[in-house]
Amino acid sequence: MASKQMEEIQRKLSLLAYPRANAPAQSLLFAGVERYRLLEWLFFRLLGDRSPFTQQNWQGDSLDRDEENNRIQHLAEIANFLGITLSVDTEAIQGRGSYEERVELLRLIVDLVEASCYADNPEWSVDEQLAKDVQLVDSIAEKQAQIFSEECKLFPADVQIQSIYPLPDIAELELKLSEYTKKMSNLQQMVQELASKYDYNPNEDYAETELKLREHLQSFLETVKSFNTIYTKEIHPWTHMMEVPQLHGFGPAANRLLEAYNTLFKFLGNLRSLRDSYTAMAAGSLSASNEPSSVAKIISDCESALTFLNHSLSILSTSLAREQGETL
Repeated sequence: MASKQMEEIQRKLSLLAYPRANAPAQSLLFAGVERYRLLEWLFFRLLGDRSPFTQQNWQGDSLDRDEENNRIQHLAEIANFLGITLSVDTEAIQGRGSYEERVELLRLIVDLVEASCYADNPEWSVDEQLAKDVQLVDSIAEKQAQIFSEECKLFPADVQIQSIYPLPDIAELELKLSEYTKKMSNLQQMVQELASKYDYNPNEDYAETELKLREHLQSFLETVKSFNTIYTKEIHPWTHMMEVPQLHGFGPAANRLLEAYNTLFKFLGNLRSLRDSYTAMAAGSLSASNEPSSVAKIISDCESALTFLNHSLSILSTSLAREQGETL
């Protein structure tokens, strides 16, 4: 299969008037002067008259190591410029991969050259043809609603097409952009004014807030400790027992825990709002620091503790549901 593709490539090279189209296939696919000569010829056919690269005048059928490396580097840069390779890949120029992969890369380049030869006007160069094609695409894009409308009947009758919504007016878009830009500017100005009125210091010691928070946390932790004692000694063993134990004091402890939990949850919600306000003020302050404030650190610690507590409560709820199911 690959040999037939190579024969087709050499046939196309003959049609493209490449002077050495009948060279052995191996010499065109593997590293050597013959391959470099072919790639250079193909690349400059693609580059056209406005090529940013200069064609080197390589003489003879043999090169020393420095000349060969320079020639490979030159061809690799052209291949990357044309988009044939994603980077300046010298291995692709020398030939890489299996025999089929080498044939496929050469076929791709030859097909590109063949396509570039068929201009709408024989007197046009590759660059002129490209300019005309871009102009055509621009014209189609500007009038796509009319070109692809149902009246033109460009599609078969059994093909359902959706109506293309007309593009909004550019002047209208520019007007909306101006309005949103103005609103954004006003908001930024308001933030700057607030920041100038209230000095923001992320390292400020919020002693009163911390004291209040620590009182709530102390009460909460004491309640959790009492609940944890009941959970560890009676509830957790109960999940592995057949008989239902007498959970002395479980109800009042659970109620106290739930009440403390709800209180702390509301308090943390208020602290989160406070933190968001400080963050907004910090965005407009020039003296904002990257270090989190003491309140922010406490809130973060509390949120971590709540996550652990929620996990433990979910285990308890699952155990209760399983026990209720066994009872039924």
